[in-house]
Amino acid sequence: MESIYKKEDKLLIFKITEEIDECNVQKLRRKADYDIERYMPKKVIFDFDSVTFMDSAGIGLIIGRYKIANMLNAKLEIANLSQTVKKIFEMSGILRLIPVVDLEEKVG
Repeated sequence: MESIYKKEDKLLIFKITEEIDECNVQKLRRKADYDIERYMPKKVIFDFDSVTFMDSAGIGLIIGRYKIANMLNAKLEIANLSQTVKKIFEMSGILRLIPVVDLEEKVG
């Protein structure tokens, strides 16, 4: 996972480049928590453009980062969902809490 911080916008983007499963989620969680606490952004966006697989561990990853962002008065958004990942988020109810955004509009 790569993180990009845009200081002028206080925007932190996480480009997830691997599968999100129980094996990888610990590493992703540590990196995300570290960067969120380090940069104290006003907005956090998880970019799922390169995610080819996600299981329920991904739901926990996003909900946990949503709670941390809320504690820091930041907004959390998600972008570039594949149909499979979107369906998982829809079934879990996450999309009622966390908006899906067009990343090109945010950074372009």
